[in-house]
Amino acid sequence: MRLILASASPRRLELLARIGITPDAIDPADIDEIVLRGELPRAHALRLAIEKAQAVAARHPDALVLGADTVVAVGRRILPKVEDEATERQCLALLSGRRHRVTTAIALAIPGETMRTRAVETMISLKCLSAEEIDYYVAHGEWLGKAGGYALQGYGEVFVRTMTGSHSAVVGLPLAETRNLLKSAGFCVG
Repeated sequence: MRLILASASPRRLELLARIGITPDAIDPADIDEIVLRGELPRAHALRLAIEKAQAVAARHPDALVLGADTVVAVGRRILPKVEDEATERQCLALLSGRRHRVTTAIALAIPGETMRTRAVETMISLKCLSAEEIDYYVAHGEWLGKAGGYALQGYGEVFVRTMTGSHSAVVGLPLAETRNLLKSAGFCVG
């Protein structure tokens, strides 16, 4: 059976390659990722992963379609995918010296079956960031388009004091859960 990745994320493609999977096609879903009023982080991540998989499955009805979404939250507050320097500075100031939760949800659309989903939560504590560290990271630029404004797979990792959970989920795709979900759907994985 064909596998379609409903994401343009190069990180998700790299993560799939780590477990020996190359999707047959990459077809990003173009959905509105707005946070609904009162929506909690886990529910938000699951809803977006499902909507992405559904949107792409409509274009590829005979294929498995994998959708995913990563959400960074401090308490109930969902941080944005950062697109500008001012928002980046706000996110880093909020995360500095605090613990936060990163939730990555995956959804697998299977032809003729119901959607299968998983959500993986990872707790991360960042060190207290100095003004110089924030300035350096902002100038570095790897934060652009990242949920919460930092990249665990990049220089942002130097700010992490502790992490409990899945490293790959924080980067964008929980590998153990993704592998198990695909395997349970009959997809050949190593």
